[in-house]
Amino acid sequence: MKMRLKGKVAIVTGAGKGIGAGIAFVFSSEGAKVLVADRDEEWGAKTVNRIKNEGHEASFVEVDVSKKADMEKMAQIALELYGRIDILCNNAGIYTNMARIEDMTEEDWDKILTVNLKGTFLAVKACLPQMLRQKYGRILITSSTTGNRTAIIGLSHYAASKAGINGFIRNVALELAEYNITVNGVEPGNILTEGMMEVVGEEYVKANEAVIPMGRLGEPKDIGHAMAFLASDEAKFITGQTIVIDGGQILPESAYGRTPTSGG
Repeated sequence: MKMRLKGKVAIVTGAGKGIGAGIAFVFSSEGAKVLVADRDEEWGAKTVNRIKNEGHEASFVEVDVSKKADMEKMAQIALELYGRIDILCNNAGIYTNMARIEDMTEEDWDKILTVNLKGTFLAVKACLPQMLRQKYGRILITSSTTGNRTAIIGLSHYAASKAGINGFIRNVALELAEYNITVNGVEPGNILTEGMMEVVGEEYVKANEAVIPMGRLGEPKDIGHAMAFLASDEAKFITGQTIVIDGGQILPESAYGRTPTSGG
């Protein structure tokens, strides 16, 4: 590793498992001190223990990103433990309650938007005062190709939340550029996580592998490496942008174009 984040303090929300854990592992291997923020203490502790077992520094805080008080507590604990906040990676999000729009309830809608979109706002708001004092910060947000590049039947609430995140990234990047704070995101395609297997199962995974030009689903660390780049000084002149990481899934114009051909 290049240790591009050596000496930096990073908060990663939703880091108990899945993409968030992958981001936390990559950040720590790049030299960052990581505050693992998750609502599941058991999974959060597993992430912290794995990071420590690899010789890096990490701590855990139990939070719910949809609650203002929890986000403020998260920022305060980061300051108490490490004295600064260099990187906020707001990865926490939910992907449940699939329903066509005619069957979707107000509760279904509110649950997704509250965690995914409002949670992003609250996390940034909580960490921003310290970044403004430092005149330095890297704000990173996990978005999605869904809602921004593609659509899935039954996920209009999820799509709306992720499209909203991309708009948020661009606008806040503009507002914070003068303070040496960058705001960027990653749009994952299908990434193989514990949560995906729980929600959609093996049949869904195989069906998606068949339409991904690279022939496989992504891994959490694929997202982590992109986030580490955006958090590093190598990306200090990049702001208001998102990177699609999907193995080429959205590239083909039709099903015909998805089938690779052999050649010499």
